[in-house]
Amino acid sequence: MTIEEVTDYVTGLGGVLVLRPTEGSEAPEISWGDTFFYYAPDGVVPAGQPFATIVTKDYPGDETSDLNRPGSFRVNIAVSKTTFAAAAAPTDASIEDTVVAHPLYAAANWLAVVNPSTATEATVRELLREAHDLARTRSERRAAE
Repeated sequence: MTIEEVTDYVTGLGGVLVLRPTEGSEAPEISWGDTFFYYAPDGVVPAGQPFATIVTKDYPGDETSDLNRPGSFRVNIAVSKTTFAAAAAPTDASIEDTVVAHPLYAAANWLAVVNPSTATEATVRELLREAHDLARTRSERRAAE
């Protein structure tokens, strides 16, 4: 999968706001070039975290995926506690095309895949759909309050 394929799939789920910070934007420089997915059918960034991200470089304190290699990226996905537990994900974040526990946010039920390809494509799509559904449910619950 490419970054564009992941992005196209997620935006096709509906109601998705995609943020791609660039040089000169108000976003922190470290985030430039990365992609953040929010459920926001109104186009307004909601409070809280995105439901998925694509990062293209190592962040300070998060170097275990070795994303500074040319062409590398990591898809990060917030899933349910049940899905996270069922994934029984390894914790070696440098393994490519394998679902792993996120190196920093595993405690918050985030999974990650470095350079997803044929071994993980179907799973990544399922996980992204679940993350989107969870974000949509949260949004609808907040709107009803």
